[in-house]
Amino acid sequence: MPLTDTAIKNAKAQDSQYKLFDGGGLFLLVAPSGGKWWRLKYRFGGKEKLLSLGTYPLVSLKDARGRRDEAKKLLEGGVDPGLHRQAVKASILSAQGNTFEVVAREWFAKHSPSLVESHRKKILSRLERQLFPFIGAYPIDQLEAPHILAAVSHAEKRGAVETAHRLVQLCGQVFRYAIVTGRAKHDISADLRGALQSVTVQHRAAITEPKQIGALLRAIDGYQGYFPVTCALRLAPLVFLRPGELRQGEWAEINFEAEEWRIPPEKMKMRQTHIVPLSPQALAVLEELRPITGRGRYLFPSIRSADRPITDEALLAALRGMGFTKEEMSVHGFRGMASTLLNEKGYNRDWIERQLAHGERNGVRAAYNYAEYLPERRRMMCEWAEYLDELRSIERL
Repeated sequence: MPLTDTAIKNAKAQDSQYKLFDGGGLFLLVAPSGGKWWRLKYRFGGKEKLLSLGTYPLVSLKDARGRRDEAKKLLEGGVDPGLHRQAVKASILSAQGNTFEVVAREWFAKHSPSLVESHRKKILSRLERQLFPFIGAYPIDQLEAPHILAAVSHAEKRGAVETAHRLVQLCGQVFRYAIVTGRAKHDISADLRGALQSVTVQHRAAITEPKQIGALLRAIDGYQGYFPVTCALRLAPLVFLRPGELRQGEWAEINFEAEEWRIPPEKMKMRQTHIVPLSPQALAVLEELRPITGRGRYLFPSIRSADRPITDEALLAALRGMGFTKEEMSVHGFRGMASTLLNEKGYNRDWIERQLAHGERNGVRAAYNYAEYLPERRRMMCEWAEYLDELRSIERL
């Protein structure tokens, strides 16, 4: 006789468990503790099996019958409902373990140790603030190009077009990791090519006219500010380094006998050792600075603490204090100055690019070529320093 809601509610616990049958293999198991569990008895492959359908009253009599009927349909189709449930559960767990956020964090944990701290923080911030809130919960193999576009468009709409492009690139790195780990088959970020606004390249201001360079050098020589800042600016046109690489220089990296500055890979943008040949003019600046800061770690320590270097802002403020506007000259502009004039003077482009520490596309080769063209670069750097001395001597127009 089929069960009723009243019969189920009135079923009392006994010393041992007992069953109340409804029909079609469905029954309610009443435990001595008073708990009531729905069970379905069925046969598959010649064996009798049991399937749990939930607990009463969370699963009502009507719901239990519906679950029984669904299981019966699976049996009619030759599917074991117990194994089917396990497969569904495994699929759900797999999806939860393979969301974009899970895969991205795994990728980040694997690759972030090789990044400088500032870059590591920037990547994590982009993931957590600009990607995870929009696509983090999606199983990575179910994401499509429109999902990514919707996420990165938030940056594009507020005018951060370059950031939007970088977010797409970041998604691509995560997807390529998912592919090699067997959790995705296609890098959908590649489908967004042309979907975003083009990035407007903003060239950093640099003085490249010879007479103006002479005026700049004389202005630096006459600067009366914090002495390490003055020395950093005097050294900048002689070493071609990025502002961060310059200001974080350490005395331990300077070899006066070898006449070179050897910067370890963790400080370089391209993550490879970089050798800077030091001209006599560059060595003279360092010799002048050594009595002032040579007992500490940094070539150019902060005025507030010897435990950290000067900031980019300190260098920039000095340039502005000399009267050079942001449209005229930037700290990074010393690199552009050297690149432009050395190319114009006919120096080998490979020498110039190597001295600027521009990226080597072949990663394996890059790990070993930091000394490439070193004799030629030494000569070039000395000749460049002599050329700057000539420009320094040119009177104002």
